[in-house]
Amino acid sequence: MSEKTSSVDTPRYRLLAIHAHPDDESSKGAATMARYVDEGHRVKVLTCTGGERGDILNPEMQELADQGIGDLIEVRREEMAQAASILGVEHEWLGYVDSGLPEGDPKPPLPEGCFALQDTEEVTKNVVRVVREFRPHVLITYDEYGGYPHPDHIKVHAVSVRAWEAAGDPNYHPELGEPWEVKKLYYTHGFIRERFENLATAMYERGAQLPEHVLRHLEMWRQLPDIFSRVTTRVNVADWFERRDDALRAHRTQIDPKGAFFLADMDLQQQVWPTEEFELAQSRVHSELPESELFAGLESAD
Repeated sequence: MSEKTSSVDTPRYRLLAIHAHPDDESSKGAATMARYVDEGHRVKVLTCTGGERGDILNPEMQELADQGIGDLIEVRREEMAQAASILGVEHEWLGYVDSGLPEGDPKPPLPEGCFALQDTEEVTKNVVRVVREFRPHVLITYDEYGGYPHPDHIKVHAVSVRAWEAAGDPNYHPELGEPWEVKKLYYTHGFIRERFENLATAMYERGAQLPEHVLRHLEMWRQLPDIFSRVTTRVNVADWFERRDDALRAHRTQIDPKGAFFLADMDLQQQVWPTEEFELAQSRVHSELPESELFAGLESAD
C-alpha cells in the first residue's frame, strides 16, 4: 500500500465517480481514486444499481447461482463495502435495480422497473442531491457509449451529464440543496486497445502464452475504433495498481482471480502502461491539454 503523500499546504479537492454496478469502480479508474485518497483528497463512489443481475464469473463462486437473487444482492453489497475500504473511498448506493445485459438476436426487452428504463429526469434529481451534498470539484462518468454498450452504463452517462448541467442551477429543484457547480467532467477510458496490445507484446517477449479467449478479444478489438485518440488525461498511478487489483478481487462473484485482469505480472504493467486514462469532456476552468492530473486547473478547494 502506498503511503499518504499530501502536505498541509496542498488544497484538498473532492472527486465523485458515478458507476453503474458494484465492481465498475474497481475496473475503471480505481488506482487514480486510491492515489487521490492517499494524497488527502476526498473521493466518493456513487453506485447506481445493486448489480443484482450480474453473472457469477468466478468459477469458485458458482454455488451462489443456485441460491437466488436475494443472496446475491447481499453478497454484492458486502463485496462493494470491502472494495471501498481497500481503495479508501466513501460510498453511496443510488438504489436502482440492475437492468442486466440483454443477449440474443433479437435482444429481449429489458426487465420492468430496471434502472435503464427509469425516467432520466427523476434519476438526475437523485444524482443532483448527491452532488449538492458532496460538492465535488471533479465528476467522473462513462462516455456516450457507456464504455461498452450496457444499458445501465449508457443511462449513467445520460444522468451524469444532465446532473453536471443542473447541479449548479439555483432554479433546478432548490429543495435538493444549495447549488454546486462541478468544475470538470471526465469520461473514464479503461479499455484501450493499445494498452492491451502493448501488454500482450510484452508478455510474449517474456515467453508467456496468452489464453485463446484473450487472443480472440484482442482480434475483436482490432476491428473497432480505438478510443485512445479521445484521451486527454493520463494519470500515473503505477504505485497504486496493487490496490486496484485488491479491490477487484474483493468483487469475488464478478472477478475470477485467475482471469484476464491478472494475466500480466505487476512489474510488467507498471513498466509498459503505468497510467489510467480519462477524457476531459467538459470544463469550467482552464487547463492545458494533455493533462497528467484530474485536478489540473483548479486553484482552490472552496
